[in-house]
Amino acid sequence: MNATTPQLRPIVRNFAQCLSSTRRGARLARLLAYEQLRAWEVSPSVTECAEQIVAELAANAALHGRVRGRDFRLTLVLNHLAAGILRIAVTDARGDRLPTAVTDFATAPDSESGRGLLLVAALADRWGAEPYPPGGKTVWAELDTLATQEHRPAGEGD
Repeated sequence: MNATTPQLRPIVRNFAQCLSSTRRGARLARLLAYEQLRAWEVSPSVTECAEQIVAELAANAALHGRVRGRDFRLTLVLNHLAAGILRIAVTDARGDRLPTAVTDFATAPDSESGRGLLLVAALADRWGAEPYPPGGKTVWAELDTLATQEHRPAGEGD
């Protein structure tokens, strides 16, 4: 008699929500992400980093990616067992300008904006942007959740 050992299937969890391209929509994106990650029992340190990343990406979508009458979409994908990756993606309707690698040379020291993607780059293990046909873009960031996250203080990337 042959006995087979059960194989653990990777657990992939998905969350997606369209939100209005407004400051209120950006705030709601952050709150929804926080609640979803808590429901998925993601560690507090990863949740804290993810919440800040969502806040920045959603604010950028509402401010720079806004097209009248079009929403932006927040997507969270947690691939827990196979890769231990949390992918945060925000898709907006403006695909004419993809963000590039960030440097803080052009932002005035007393400016209240202009450092959002610098913060995303510092918090995320990886990030990038890609076209979303026919005319939008998706800006994404990934956090490694299986690595020891307790060593990552809030606000610091690896």
